[in-house]
Amino acid sequence: MNSDRSDHGTPRVGQVKEVTSLTNPIIKDIRALSQKKHRDETRSFMAEGLKLVIDALDLGWKIKTLVYAKAAKGKPQVEQIAAKAVAKGGLVLEVSEKVISTITRRDNPQMVVGIFEQLYRPLKDIRPQEGETYVALDRVRDPGNLGTIIRTADAAGASGIILVGETTDPFSLETVRATMGSVFALPIARASAEEFVRWQKSAGVQVVATHLAGSVDYRTIDYRSKPVVLLMGNEQAGLPVELAREAGALARIPQAGRADSLNLAIATGIMLFEARRHLLSLDER
Repeated sequence: MNSDRSDHGTPRVGQVKEVTSLTNPIIKDIRALSQKKHRDETRSFMAEGLKLVIDALDLGWKIKTLVYAKAAKGKPQVEQIAAKAVAKGGLVLEVSEKVISTITRRDNPQMVVGIFEQLYRPLKDIRPQEGETYVALDRVRDPGNLGTIIRTADAAGASGIILVGETTDPFSLETVRATMGSVFALPIARASAEEFVRWQKSAGVQVVATHLAGSVDYRTIDYRSKPVVLLMGNEQAGLPVELAREAGALARIPQAGRADSLNLAIATGIMLFEARRHLLSLDER
């Protein structure tokens, strides 16, 4: 590939440019993606690691900028994804390790970073089918919890995530890291509590909500008769009344120890694998 070594002018999309300065405006723009406001304004987010970038491109996500460290230059997979990014109209930057470390805010950064366009699935377009499971999260606050839930939902074979109310950003660097690439594999929708309730009434789903006041053992619920939406509450406050009363079942996970609650990601994982137990086997892979 031919590199544009010019220090003047703004590089065009579909080309490769070497960047060594932290004050370069493109690098400043990428670093600003650590701020939600800038992610929202540009509808962009960052993903680290060669495998994540390859997976994202394979799944059809739109790449805006590919950044790789000089140490990665010449590696066949890096050359291939750089060529693919250029072919798709993306900008490719070859940078120093200092620059990529600053971008990722890591001392030992990944050698490849991709800047992708955010993508949300409209809730109205989600029409769950037989055997499908979705996870709805009410006002989830912790990026690590959200990322772990997305990763777990992917592993369990869930079909998507619905974020209800004001939630943490699924495209923050912390969340994307915690998903280990699963953010690219599952559609994510957003909705207010009112929109979610209207949707569930017309979607032909069984909503199973976890609740401390739940009277049903989560292991006794019939998860086979309809597509299932697992509705999980906020880490501190749990589910609000307006969502809990609309659920088809209020479930509880039995506990025996001194702890009075479970971590949200752990509880979601337990619910997911129980809801999909009849659909999972060791022969699938």
